[in-house]
Amino acid sequence: MEEQKTELKLIKMSDVQSQEILWLWYPFIPYGKLTIIQGDPGDGKTTFVLNIAAQLSKGTGLEGDIKVSEPMNIIYQTAEDGLADTVKPRLELAGADCERIVVIDESEKTLSMIDERLEEALIKTNAKLLILDPIQAYLGGGMDMNRANEARDMTKKLGLLAEKYQCAIVLIGHMNKAAGNKAAYRGMGSIDFFAVARSVLLVGRIEGQANIRAVVQIKNNLAAFGHPKAFTLSESGFQWLGDYDITADEVLGGVAPKANKLEQAKQLLQRLAESNKTMQSNEIFDFAEEEGISKRTLENAKKELDIKAKKIKNLWYWELGKIQLQ
Repeated sequence: MEEQKTELKLIKMSDVQSQEILWLWYPFIPYGKLTIIQGDPGDGKTTFVLNIAAQLSKGTGLEGDIKVSEPMNIIYQTAEDGLADTVKPRLELAGADCERIVVIDESEKTLSMIDERLEEALIKTNAKLLILDPIQAYLGGGMDMNRANEARDMTKKLGLLAEKYQCAIVLIGHMNKAAGNKAAYRGMGSIDFFAVARSVLLVGRIEGQANIRAVVQIKNNLAAFGHPKAFTLSESGFQWLGDYDITADEVLGGVAPKANKLEQAKQLLQRLAESNKTMQSNEIFDFAEEEGISKRTLENAKKELDIKAKKIKNLWYWELGKIQLQ
């Protein structure tokens, strides 16, 4: 049988209209693209995502880089946790507006990544965040996530859906057991899942910190990598910590961070305060650079210690005299 010839169609780049990337959370979760959040079971991936969803449902974010101007509708699909005894209690604990978080009913037919009900739900709810938890539960019958061509086909269709409705789609994935491998190859299934996603975040435990979980970006095709973050999980619930100095290798290797840079920065400022009531900011930055402390981390330490800055003859000075010395 003769193969039917496909008509050649060419697109001139001059006819393509440039578009700016829009972000739900810069530079971690873009609108119109796929984001993967992966980690080992029990390390807090779902709790992390549910707390993001809870904040967005109220029109707020975990931090200032999450851009939301009004309460957002969210579609959350889970195949691992009960809605009544696990998901809703977690959302309520996080203060979510549950009226804005919906689930597609799978009682008659299980959902897959290529199910037309996903598009119908996006249209009906105008949701700007769609979460599938976990990836492998939404492959559909007969699909093999370890086969590159099948993985590529599924994620391409999902990506087109994200682009069409300018929705952020987040896929939650478990890590495999290949200890020592690069983070990209420890995600469950074909590397093509990792390849199609524009952003990939790793959630993992921090050695020596039983209740703290790190969030480290291990892929970003759209912007510079974001600063690692952290949150705590304890009996009292979820608490966002914000910037945290740790690497993906330290998370994956179960190695304690060389130092908590924020604490190191606070200690530096306290030492400087012992002999300086005020100090020029550029001099402080120089001291910090010598100790491998970034300007951003130093600014965070300044904020935590409630250090005020004042401008004298076009130069900025930090008032160190009011720091509580330890």
